[in-house]
Amino acid sequence: MNFAPGYKAGPLGESSTVDSLEKQLICPICLEMFTKPVVILPCQHNLCRKCANDIFQSRGSTSISTGGRFRCPSCRHEVVLDRHGVFGLQRNLLVENIIDIYKQEESSRSQHHRLMCEEHEEEKINIYCLSCEKPTCSMCKVFGQHRDCEVAPLQNIYERQKTELSDGIAILVAENDRIQALLSQMEELCRTLQENGHRQKQNVCDKFDGLFAILEERKNQLVGMISHEQDDKLSYVRSLMRRHGDHLEGAVKLVETAIQSMEEPQMAVFLQVRTASNMERPEPGYESMAHFDINTEDVAYILRSIDFNTGRASRET
Repeated sequence: MNFAPGYKAGPLGESSTVDSLEKQLICPICLEMFTKPVVILPCQHNLCRKCANDIFQSRGSTSISTGGRFRCPSCRHEVVLDRHGVFGLQRNLLVENIIDIYKQEESSRSQHHRLMCEEHEEEKINIYCLSCEKPTCSMCKVFGQHRDCEVAPLQNIYERQKTELSDGIAILVAENDRIQALLSQMEELCRTLQENGHRQKQNVCDKFDGLFAILEERKNQLVGMISHEQDDKLSYVRSLMRRHGDHLEGAVKLVETAIQSMEEPQMAVFLQVRTASNMERPEPGYESMAHFDINTEDVAYILRSIDFNTGRASRET
């Protein structure tokens, strides 16, 4: 309610200490002063037990026998309940005693602390001018500046505006509950996404490991074939070398004999020496292994372009 300038408080003004104390006694759910019994949460924040039960019931945890959980509205700390539900939470007797003392002081103070009309200093503010939208006194309505205005009892306007504020708070609390439920769904969605992503990564790694194993097996086969042919060719060439070496050794001895017999016409010696040119030898290009060359460009292109059936539909699932 807006107390406009022009009105002054009584002789006992509110102190900053009292205001600070009152703020500490406000429930974060109903935004009113704590209603007994007051319960203290494990995080050391306080709630009206009725408000705590409202939060508990709104989460769908209606089974008292199995306990449940809800989050503290002040710090979002998760409160785990036993089978007694919110009735198993410890009462904060200190806060309840402070509330009692505060209400007693407030009641005593309210007897002396009433807003007084500035124009009629002996008159208390007891009506509300609907036309000017500000509180005033009865004398102002009868004789003063509000005599032509529409007025209503101050208590009625106070109760109506308080009800409107309470309804607004209820709407905000309900909206907060819906947002909290949505956040919980999003948290669960994040966990599911992380699990699905990890599972798919492992699946892709396993599939590619299988492909690598196939390529490794095929590589070993080709390397083995090359090694086998290499060994066969080396064995054949080395056998020829031994044979030609043996023949060369014989030919040298034959040349020595032929030189010693140069004076005699030994035609057979010359014929035997010439037969060396007709000995077996590998074919031209026998040392080449080019027929084992492999072309991986086409396979590499296919591997780079293949999508492994990962289309838009599969990403959305």
